Amino acid sequence: MTHPLPSPVYRPATLSAAFVFFVACAAAATPSHRRLQLDDKFYAEGAAFADLNRDGSMDVVAGPYWYEGPSYKTRHEIYEPKPYDPLKYSENFIAAASDVDGDGWTDVVVIGFPGADASWYRNPGRNAGHWPRHHAHSPVDNESAMYVDLTGDGRPEIVCSSGGKYGYATPDPEDPTRAWIFHPISTHSKAFQRFTHGLGVGDVDGDGRSDLLERGGWWQHPVSLANDPAWRNHPFAFAKAGGAQMEVTDINGDGLPDVVTSKEAHGYGLSWFEQVRGADGEITFREHAILPEEADKKFKGVQFSQLHAVVLADVNGDGVLDIVTGKRWWAHGPDKDPDPMGTPVVHAFIVGKGAGGAVTFSPVLIDDASGIGTQFDARDVNGDKRADFAISNKRGTFVLLSALAR
Repeated sequence: MTHPLPSPVYRPATLSAAFVFFVACAAAATPSHRRLQLDDKFYAEGAAFADLNRDGSMDVVAGPYWYEGPSYKTRHEIYEPKPYDPLKYSENFIAAASDVDGDGWTDVVVIGFPGADASWYRNPGRNAGHWPRHHAHSPVDNESAMYVDLTGDGRPEIVCSSGGKYGYATPDPEDPTRAWIFHPISTHSKAFQRFTHGLGVGDVDGDGRSDLLERGGWWQHPVSLANDPAWRNHPFAFAKAGGAQMEVTDINGDGLPDVVTSKEAHGYGLSWFEQVRGADGEITFREHAILPEEADKKFKGVQFSQLHAVVLADVNGDGVLDIVTGKRWWAHGPDKDPDPMGTPVVHAFIVGKGAGGAVTFSPVLIDDASGIGTQFDARDVNGDKRADFAISNKRGTFVLLSALAR
């Protein structure tokens, strides 16, 4: 079904009685992006950009709808819409997109509530109606599960823990509509459960193969994946509680990949971990805090809780990836977690160089009325060389367009 929408501008979200309070308490900084609110209902905690109708413009997928870019004025149903109660949780935590069945049309991948399943919705192309749903894998554990190319074959996999082991699920090569095949890479641990936080994919050791990161260390990609070998574990305490998506990038420009992660998804703290190599080549890390883990401390006047999603994106157009995160508003409702009624911000930390080549971070307020969910997407959708963002959470669905698109 197709639903024309009014021009996507800011409209007060569900539960907007509290919004006046948020505005009154918001920082004086002016948001760097223009906010388009595409929906004011709670349909999902994740969103993604993708060209679903093959017109060359990036559309947005969030929950039961996809919204036509570049105006986002028209939405189409993927499956029957069912708004969720903001006092509870959704069954749609992660949104992603790829051509799963190889027919030339981009499909939608949905990772549901932690411990439940992941599924994919087949793009019907020019045909109308709801998209056929196909079960992919269950259980999908870890609240920061990912859909990304871990194996290096050019096709994304579902990366998660499942049944106490980390691994990845791939479509059945004979028939992608069948249950996907899970490839375990780790030993079994009771710590790898449905509500574990923190997961990432990136080339930590610089060998050209992506490794898997989790809050307690990283698992090294073997030379060959034949026969599903175990991956070598390198323990390192990145975070005690675990945060969000863990990102790998060379923050300080020394040629060694570093790690970026929030420290606690429902608390405070954001750090980058500088890679350090010993004389024997062994890899370890040195932590550098950006946002403090203490609620009463700030970084350049900025502090917020609930950093449940993190992305790397070039926010200011200088060619350097910056760190973007924000506050997951009402993660467990209005009376739980630290500062549940705080301003639902999205913040960038612009990476730069200071005296002596030291890394600097300049906080930039991207938005102060959307916040984040458990996952969000960053792409340059308007061609100005600066990142734009697709977000869905308990306040609705949003696109944040960089200032040059005003």
